[in-house]
Amino acid sequence: MVRTLALLSLLVAGCIAPKEDQRAPDRPPNIVLILVDDLGWRDLGCTGSEFYETPNIDSLAETGLRSTAAYAACAVCSPSRAALQTGRHPTRSGITDWIRPARWGGAVSEDGRAPFGHETMGNHPLQVPLNASALPHAETTIAEQLRAAGYATAHIGKWHLGAAGFTPLDHGFDHNAGGCDLGQPPSYFDPFADKRAPDGLPGLAPRKPGQYLTAREAEEAQAFMVANRDRPFFLHLASYAVHTPLQAPAELVAKYRAKPLHGEQPSKARATYAAMVECVDRAVGQVLRTLDELGLRESTVVLLTSDNGGHGSVTDNRPLRGAKGWPYEGGVRVPLIVRWPGQVPPASLSAAPISSIDLLPTLLSAAGRKASGVDGSNFLDHWRGAAAPEPAPLFWHYPHYHGSGSRPNSAVRQGPWKLIHWYEDGRDELFHLEDDPGETTNLAATSPQQVERLVRLLGAFLRDTGARLPR
Repeated sequence: MVRTLALLSLLVAGCIAPKEDQRAPDRPPNIVLILVDDLGWRDLGCTGSEFYETPNIDSLAETGLRSTAAYAACAVCSPSRAALQTGRHPTRSGITDWIRPARWGGAVSEDGRAPFGHETMGNHPLQVPLNASALPHAETTIAEQLRAAGYATAHIGKWHLGAAGFTPLDHGFDHNAGGCDLGQPPSYFDPFADKRAPDGLPGLAPRKPGQYLTAREAEEAQAFMVANRDRPFFLHLASYAVHTPLQAPAELVAKYRAKPLHGEQPSKARATYAAMVECVDRAVGQVLRTLDELGLRESTVVLLTSDNGGHGSVTDNRPLRGAKGWPYEGGVRVPLIVRWPGQVPPASLSAAPISSIDLLPTLLSAAGRKASGVDGSNFLDHWRGAAAPEPAPLFWHYPHYHGSGSRPNSAVRQGPWKLIHWYEDGRDELFHLEDDPGETTNLAATSPQQVERLVRLLGAFLRDTGARLPR
């Protein structure tokens, strides 16, 4: 610990000069997976925003590959996080909605699996399936597989896949800083606590009163990389930002309040959200600089993405329709950027549809490992410049009601066609995404054969993965 802190102090002070890559030829690459919470598809400069400022992430895109058709496996957080960890559809683990924290009344089963049965939600007409309380131990995570291959593993930030007994430490991570069953931090300022969670976040003991959480996460990430510079490591940096509560350093909020948005002063909420995006960008910059200073740039795969679409109350996903919680593109399409110098061509774009479930087999392949028992596809050769793998259908299943107003639904995309099935009235919506990325025109009435084909495809998926339906 003393050695780690000393090295970290030297790095922060700028006393360690950048080094050439010292990785042994047979050493697998380090993997840094940055998962930003609720980051919208257009919330970066490199994806079209003229209001949010993200120079570090934009630079990452310039030196790597950016996907224009990346998707979260669900329009809400816990299911897509489970999919990313396992490479499997959320329907298999039973995590089809966000997990209610145990301290807020959520029930935790012994194995984490979803109990059979349904529940009534308010005055809604359908009963919805009971959700899993945690990521079941029967699921194998990317951290477990990489640790078995000799990697040091760390989770920093939001987990939201289970309470005690189901934390990152129980799913293959050697180190956990902040990961628990909470879906949002009690507070973004040290000591990261409030009345409902007076103990704050595990592994993030109070250290600098008032320090912003995203900056603390970056420091934890930096310390882990310094301590494990001489061995392959897997860093899962899962920022709590930009999820609510909307909190950010006052000086940054003031900066964006003074910055015109469509010719007008932005609301305080929008300015605070913009400040949170910038804080995430600063954390990404600190991680990238640390890799350079350690001489690990060339030997590290860095991937950045989001767990679902942008929150409709604080950001703008247009021209995409919808937002977090909805099956429309604005709820499920997300940023995805990957950098691996010498392997992934810089400033490259990919229009191949890719989902959260594809990240595990792709990253394991980069580490020289082969995934088994997964639903996802390996995109590594494509990222290196080859043609995309044979396009597989993308599926979403959300048999729940969401606070945004979204209702129980399932959806499928195959090629340019996307179908959404709504369970309350049995209605189908059909869109041609190449011609209509904003999903403005429902073609179900004029293309009944496409509807029939996609309904059969979706039904087979639901049966094969054991999906639980509303009733």
